[in-house]
Amino acid sequence: MQFTVKAGNPLTYDTPALIIGCGTDPAGNPLLDAVSTALGGVAARMYESREFTGKPGTVKVIHTLGALPAQRLLLVGLGDLKEITPEKVRRAAGVAAQALVAAKVGSATSLLHQAAPVAGLLEASLEGFSLGSYRYDCYKTKDRQEVLLKEVTALFFENDDRDLSAPLAAATAAICDAVRMTRDLVTAPGNLATPPYLAEQAREIAGRFGMEYTILEQEELARLGMGALLAVGQGSQHPPRLVLLEYKGGADGAQPVALVGKGITFDTGGISLKPGPNMELMKHDMAGAAAVLGALQAAAALKLPLNLVGLIPLAENMPDGKAYKPGDVVTTLSGLTVEINNTDAEGRLVLCDALQYVQQFNPAAVIDLATLTGACVVALGHDATGAMGNDPQLLAALRQAGESTGERLWELPLWEEYGDLMKSDIADLKNAGGPHAGTISAGWFLQQFVGTQKWVHLDIAGTAWEDKGRHYLPKGGTGVGVRLLVSYLRNLI
Repeated sequence: MQFTVKAGNPLTYDTPALIIGCGTDPAGNPLLDAVSTALGGVAARMYESREFTGKPGTVKVIHTLGALPAQRLLLVGLGDLKEITPEKVRRAAGVAAQALVAAKVGSATSLLHQAAPVAGLLEASLEGFSLGSYRYDCYKTKDRQEVLLKEVTALFFENDDRDLSAPLAAATAAICDAVRMTRDLVTAPGNLATPPYLAEQAREIAGRFGMEYTILEQEELARLGMGALLAVGQGSQHPPRLVLLEYKGGADGAQPVALVGKGITFDTGGISLKPGPNMELMKHDMAGAAAVLGALQAAAALKLPLNLVGLIPLAENMPDGKAYKPGDVVTTLSGLTVEINNTDAEGRLVLCDALQYVQQFNPAAVIDLATLTGACVVALGHDATGAMGNDPQLLAALRQAGESTGERLWELPLWEEYGDLMKSDIADLKNAGGPHAGTISAGWFLQQFVGTQKWVHLDIAGTAWEDKGRHYLPKGGTGVGVRLLVSYLRNLI
C-alpha cells in the first residue's frame, strides 16, 4: 500500500473518500460540525437517531452528492476521545479499510490521526489501513475482490506537520509491507509453502535487501549432529533445512540480536496423528519462521543500525514408514538426548537444535517465536502471546514493544520445578510433559539449550492465526511478531 502525506483543507479536498474519526459525543469536533453543516446537518441527525453512535467498531459511509469535493465521508467510531490510544485508532483504521474495500474504493484520505493530540496516531492509523485491507485471494478464480484499497493520504492542516510526518509514513509502509509478506507466507497452502519454498523465499529476501544467506541441507545437518531437527523431518519427502540470514547494519564485531523462528511447514502430528477436524490450519505452523523473515525484511528496509541473525529450522512433520516414532531417542546438537513420547511435540525439537547452533554468533539477545503449544491458546486465548525467558530486562523491553504495537505479551514462569515434567527414565529429557502446564514445560525444555545467552521465548500459537476476522486482522495469518520485533529493535537504537 502507498502512503502519502499532504496539507490541505478537508472541506475543499477532492478525494474518493474522506475519513473522519468520531467520538461517542459529537460535541467538540469542529471538523465533524463543518462537514455536517455542508451536508445539511446529516451527521448531527445520525447521532440523534442513533444511526451512528461513534462507538468503537462502528462505521458509516455518506455519499456527499457533490456538496463537498470528497465523494464520500467515512465516519469511524473511536469511542471516548478523552481515552484515545494508538491501538484504538489502529483498529478504527482497520474497520474503515474493510468498509472501503467493500465499497470498492481504491484510494482515500484520512484525518484519523487528527482525532486527538496523542502521540503515535499517524503511524497507528496507517498500519490499520494497510493491515485491515489485506486479502489473500490469489487462488480465487471467481468472486475475487477486484478493487482493493491501495493508497491512503494522511491530510494535515499545517505544512510543518506534513514535512515531519512524511518519513514516518514511509517507514510505516515498509513495516506493513513486511507484515503483509509474512501473512502471505503463513496463509499459503502447505503444498506450496514447503521447506524448499520457504528457503527460496528467504534467499530472495536476502538478495533483495543485501543480507548474507546460508542454507544447511540434510547432509550438513547430519554432519553437525542436529539429530532433533533431522528426526522431525525424516518422514517427509521434503528434507529438513536450516536457513541462516545475517543483516549487518551495525558496527563490525558488534553483537547481533538473534531471531529464531519455528518453521514446521505442515504439522500432521506425525505418528501421534492429530485429529482430522481443522488439520488444514496446520499449514500455519511456520508462522514463527515467517515472522523472523518479516522482521529481517523490515529492519533491512529501514536500514536499522544494528546487526541481526535470523535462524529458521524448516521441516514438515509427516507420518511415514521412515518417520520418527514415540519411544525413539534422538541426540541433539548440544549432545543432550531426548526421548520422544509425542511426535506432535515437534516444534521444540527443531528449535532446540537451532537455539544451540545460534550460540556460535555470541548474540546480545536471542528471541524465538513459535506456534508451539495448544496449551497457550487455552491459557491466553487469541489476544496475547505467551512469553518466557531468563532475562527480566529483555522480557520488559519486549512487553513494552507489545503494548505499543498492540501485539501484547503475557509472561509465564519458568520455575525449576516445571522441569520435573520433562524427566525421562532412559534419556536426559523427554519431549512432552503431559497434560499440565504444557506451555511452560515446553519453554523449560527450550531453556536447556540456550546456554548463558539472554533469551525470551514467544509462544504465538494463539495469535498467529485469525479465524473470524476483526478490525485490522482479516481471516488467516496475522503476521504477529513482525511489528513487535521491529519496535523492540528500534528501541535499541
